[in-house]
Amino acid sequence: VQLVESGGGSVQSGGSLRLSCAASGDTYSRYCMGWFRQAPGKEREKVANIDDNGRTIYADSVKGRFTISKDYAKNTLYLQMNNLKPEDTAMYYCAADRRQLGAYCPSVYSYWGQGTQVTVSA
Repeated sequence: VQLVESGGGSVQSGGSLRLSCAASGDTYSRYCMGWFRQAPGKEREKVANIDDNGRTIYADSVKGRFTISKDYAKNTLYLQMNNLKPEDTAMYYCAADRRQLGAYCPSVYSYWGQGTQVTVSA
């Protein structure tokens, strides 16, 4: 599975960005895809994920501001980010993995993109 992110950039506080993650390679009937971020000097954190049933989970810090979605025809994952704050500044990574039967998304993902930088100025 290959993942390629795009859409990062620099915006002012309150602005919006949409990240994209194009997936290619092996496909699975049960899967999870997610967005993670890592700021300098901080641990990587999960931002949101979505499974093959369309179920989504968001980090508390982004609920109501970010929306994860997937275009199944284009095999592309999106993260719409609104009302961005300086604390959202980070490298954002797309990730994917298979979902086990009867389970939700894994805590550790096997496939990762190269990342796209998001910088929010006050």
